[in-house]
Amino acid sequence: MNRITADFLIIGSGVSGLFSALKLAPLGSVVVVTKKSDYESNTNYAQGGIASVFDDKDKFEEHIEDTLSAGAGLCDLDAVRILVEEGPTRVRELLEIGVPFTRDDSGNLDLAREGGHRKNRIVHSHDRTGSAVEAALLDAVHARPNIQILENHACVDLITRHHIKNKSDLPLRCYGAYIVDTETGEVFPVIAKKTLLATGGAGQVYLHTTNPSIATGDGVASAYRAGAIIKNMEFYQFHPTSLFHEQGNSFLISEAVRGHGGILREINGRPFMKDYHEMGELAPRDIVARAIDDTMKKRGEPHVLLDITHKPANDIIHHFPSIYEKCKKLGIDITTDSIPVVPAAHYMCGGVATDLLGRTNIQDLYACGETTCTGVHGGNRLASNSLLECLVFSHRIAEDIKKEGPINFASESKEIPDWNKEGTTNTEEWVLISHNLGEVRTIMSNYVGIVRSNLRLERALRRLNLISEEVKDYYNRTTVSLGLLELRNLVKVADLIVRSALLRKESRGLHFSTDYPEDRTPSRKDTVLHNLS
Repeated sequence: MNRITADFLIIGSGVSGLFSALKLAPLGSVVVVTKKSDYESNTNYAQGGIASVFDDKDKFEEHIEDTLSAGAGLCDLDAVRILVEEGPTRVRELLEIGVPFTRDDSGNLDLAREGGHRKNRIVHSHDRTGSAVEAALLDAVHARPNIQILENHACVDLITRHHIKNKSDLPLRCYGAYIVDTETGEVFPVIAKKTLLATGGAGQVYLHTTNPSIATGDGVASAYRAGAIIKNMEFYQFHPTSLFHEQGNSFLISEAVRGHGGILREINGRPFMKDYHEMGELAPRDIVARAIDDTMKKRGEPHVLLDITHKPANDIIHHFPSIYEKCKKLGIDITTDSIPVVPAAHYMCGGVATDLLGRTNIQDLYACGETTCTGVHGGNRLASNSLLECLVFSHRIAEDIKKEGPINFASESKEIPDWNKEGTTNTEEWVLISHNLGEVRTIMSNYVGIVRSNLRLERALRRLNLISEEVKDYYNRTTVSLGLLELRNLVKVADLIVRSALLRKESRGLHFSTDYPEDRTPSRKDTVLHNLS
């Protein structure tokens, strides 16, 4: 396989990637690149649901106000209004595609409630919403003959003028990407008229995360190297309640459990959330995560408890079947036992800066979903606004491309060279530096977690700089592999998070600094990083 040409290249197969593919398919050929199987994505692990106004007693303005309140003064109002007002139409499209959203006894959508929401507005498919959406979208995508999915393939780098000889005077433009077949090691260019990044988050940059192993920040790292503007990377959301168990990996215990009446308790049984916020268990995620972190540290305990046992057993199993099954396999019966929980890295609120149509500062490069910073989430994402953002902005990207009319390949795209692996070798040194991945995660968890300080951040940056140089040297003389690409991307994402955190001289939203314990900036101010080399 020397090269592929397509009208549209989409990197990522979560809801952003698949919904975009369906929207773009009527306009031309689509290639979707995904690192593992086509169903493996952050979307597939999303339990809670999609926030949207469907109840007659709810209003757009209330959803907007809740989003702005959670965002700690950093949300872009226009982006939030678009998200909220266009959301119900996109959710109805999922219903038409066949997503089996849960209904109440009257046949209406069963609307749940989660932290930060003053009304019940979470459309869900029990506690498996993400996997239900992913499955329905995949069925629809597989039915379209002009959508090609490349499983077990990964993005090496976006193709820009830097890859074309004697073309440094060209405008900054994306021509597609170099893609590696992770099973054979072959690297080849996929040349496209438009490229869309939909690679999800970067939870693997921390030791404890609710994200799958593929969440390594590939989109943000690739975009930064290509010259894209990156915003607000200091805002990494820690989900307050991840399962704590010696035999179990981090497993998300949905916000909906607290929305359904779950109570957070110290190990001795005392409820503590009212000590921290008037909304108690339904306070925004940043506040709940800090409250749990503070409670654990004060008491010297490894976790807290989430108690839903006061609800009828049948009701618990009906609303949370997958959580019940997962915990039961580990010896925890959530109908009779409290669930041991800790905060874990969950969602990246910053990312590749886009406008309200999903366009980046690089011509012909779009981005959508968790890998972006649209201004929707501000300093802290409101629960269940994430899948909604994917749907709304995927649609807007497709509409923007449609308005352009017929699109031709850039004339210089035929000058894009094949991948050059000359001077690189397969080496056994990987085992000698693979510990860097564990070191990056440890550094980030110890120094750049829920509570930070300048001293911790500066110490983290010094250590990351050393690791970055080692990885850069190894990458330049080694053939491409998935493990190396992911390590390279995680090191860059870690660097961007730390440098962004050092730029913010205040505590706001998900970024809490002991050096600046108060909100100090009176108006919206983003942190911006831009690779100009």
